[in-house]
Order: sequence, then C-alpha cells, then structure tokens
Amino acid sequence: MNLRQAAILVLGIAALASPAAAVDGEPKAGPHGFIYGTVETTSGNTYNGTLRWGTEETFWDDLFNSTKGELPYLEDYRRETRHRNRIKVFGVTVGYRWDDASGSRMFIARFGDIRQIDVMRGEKIHVTMKDGTEFSMEGGSNDVGATITVNDDSLGTIKLAWNKIERVTFKATPAKLEPPAYRLYGVVETENEKFTGTIQWDIQECLSTDKLDGEADDGDMSIEMGRIRSIEKRNRKGSLIVLKDGREFVLEDTNDVDSSMRGIHVDDSRFGRVTVSWEAFERVEFQEVDHSGRGYDDYRPGAALRGKVVDYDGKSHSGSVVFDLDETREWELLNGSRDDVEYHIPFGMIRSIEPMRDDGSKIVMKSGVETVLYDGQDVSESNDGVVIIRENDRETYFAWDEVKRVDFE
Repeated sequence: MNLRQAAILVLGIAALASPAAAVDGEPKAGPHGFIYGTVETTSGNTYNGTLRWGTEETFWDDLFNSTKGELPYLEDYRRETRHRNRIKVFGVTVGYRWDDASGSRMFIARFGDIRQIDVMRGEKIHVTMKDGTEFSMEGGSNDVGATITVNDDSLGTIKLAWNKIERVTFKATPAKLEPPAYRLYGVVETENEKFTGTIQWDIQECLSTDKLDGEADDGDMSIEMGRIRSIEKRNRKGSLIVLKDGREFVLEDTNDVDSSMRGIHVDDSRFGRVTVSWEAFERVEFQEVDHSGRGYDDYRPGAALRGKVVDYDGKSHSGSVVFDLDETREWELLNGSRDDVEYHIPFGMIRSIEPMRDDGSKIVMKSGVETVLYDGQDVSESNDGVVIIRENDRETYFAWDEVKRVDFE
C-alpha cells in the first residue's frame, strides 16, 4: 500500500465512523481552557501540570505550527496542479503564466485537537491527533524548539529545554486546578468589524498577570494586563491606556503599544481565530469572564472532510474532500485575510467555499455567517485544487479555476 492509498483508507474509515460533523463544546466556568498534560524527558522523568509553550501558547485554542513532511496528493497531482495566473493588459486577459505547485505546506492545529507530540532529533517531530491521524514534520515555527514551562502539580514550576523533551501527552485539565491568573477577554474594534472573544495581545500576553510595556512621560511603565480597561491606538508611535481605576496614560516605543506590534489574536465564536494587525486595530475594551475557554474534552476528534464540488457545468461531484491538495480533516484550518485581519477557520465550521472573480473566496459558515477572504493559499488562485474521492476510491481532480463551489456536509 502506497502513501496515497493509505491516506484514502484513513479518509474512508473516518467517514464511515463519523457520518456527521463533530461539534465542539462550549466553554464552562473554571480552568478548563488551560493546556494541561504530561511531559516526559530524555532523562526518564515526567512532569504533570499546565503547560506554556515558549512565552505564547497557553490555552487549548492556541495554534501549534510546523511544516508538513509528506504531501501525497500534492506530489501525485503536481503536473496537473500547475495553475494558471492570468496575464492582463489594461484589465483584459491576454494569456496565462504557468507556475509549479508549491512544494511545502504549513501544519496548523489547535492544541485541543492534538493527542501527543513526540520529539525526535533536532526539529523533527511526530504529531498524533485525537482522530488518530499522524504527521511527521520538521521545524516551521518557533513552536518547534520552544522551551516548555510546566507548572507541575506537586513540584512547582520547571522550564524544560526542547532538547530535554521526549514526549508531550495532552489530557483534560483538572477542574480543581487553581489557575495563576485569569484569561484576557474583550472586544477588539477595527474600522469595519468588531471581534469578541478571548484575546492574546501582541501574540503573547494572554493572562491578567502578563505585562504591557511602554514609555510614558514620567518614565518606563510595565502594567499588568488585568489592570487595564481599554487600549486605543493614537498613532504609529503609541496608544492610550485607560486603567480600571480611571487613570489614563499614553505609552510609546515598544511593540506592545506601537506599530511594531505583531498582532492581536481573538478567538471569535463566529470564525475561530482571527489575527488583527496594527494597521486594522483601533481599540480594545477588556471584560472579565468566568471561563478560560473550552476544555480539552470539548474538542471532538475531527472527521474526514466530506462534501461535493459543483463545477461550472452545474454538475455535483460528491465524496471525501482533499482541499488545496493537503487539507483532509475537519480540525484543519482555512486561512485567508480581509481588511488587514487574518482568519484561521476550522473546516468543521464551514458550510461552503465559493471562488470569486476578484481572486478571493466567499465563505459561508454553518451558522449562516458569511465573509469574503483574500490572499491566502486556500482562498485565492494560488489554491492547487480539490480532489473528490468517491466510495469506490476513484479520485477526481478539479483545478481551482474549474471549481464553482465546494459544499461541505
């Protein structure tokens, strides 16, 4: 059995076992949202407790990134996936430029969808998902190679260097756990949209005890995020900080408060995760909630993607779906952007994807919410196409410019 046949078998088994889309649970009061697990080291020791990946990922809906090592569909369809980029003169298409399909793809998954990470040599890892799918990968982000901080249940805090780690096994966070701080939550405003949900400021500060740094008129300040009521962008150099006690300060010249900020993650229930850039950001109003996000058991094992491709002849082609020649599971994320905001949407939330003439795609969520996204590999003419696998394992490939719409079950 070759690699592609094995992938087809996995898709088929998952489709039979999970005929309906899995629905993730809602957050409950308590510490359930904190990443929790067992870390085994090369010396044979084990540590159990909440985990912080580097200085960033702390919660189950945070994203783990690496580079996929095996792309069987992309390899098999490489010749056919050379996609056409229109050559236009004064807005009129006069021909096409042919490019080879891209040779690597990012692996992006929520920590809540992962069962285990095995550290091999260097930056090589083996990741096992809750649904049983496995990936061998290498590097690709600062998540691979990160120091992991474990708040061990009986020992206390220990920081583990990557080369000391053998395996991380994730498990549900105990309800009796006493978290060190509460999770940031609020409303982030842009010119065109408001996003509500848990917040990670500058892609790092996510706890009430994390610090926001900046220079004020009277000197350097380092303010606990939990003391802040709102942050409003003033200009490229700084922001207005309003504290819960009513005092106001303009802070400048750090990546927490000026144009060097890396972005604001918001887990908005309509879309999954969005990242608001400094260019898009206008204001955030923080709120306090009694939960830390969904717990590990609320992330159901994702089924194989199933649905249909509607072509431009109006014909429907149904079966298991391989989207952009690498996404096959409901937990995988569709990526695109709009108005300087990046979207990372789990495929399990999506009802349909419809390519548009302006090199974007209309995304309709299962909730009925709609948006149009641009720029990403998944939603533009950079998309390498869609494969439909029928019940008899027969594959049909559709180039992106042959797809009128993809409907998911």
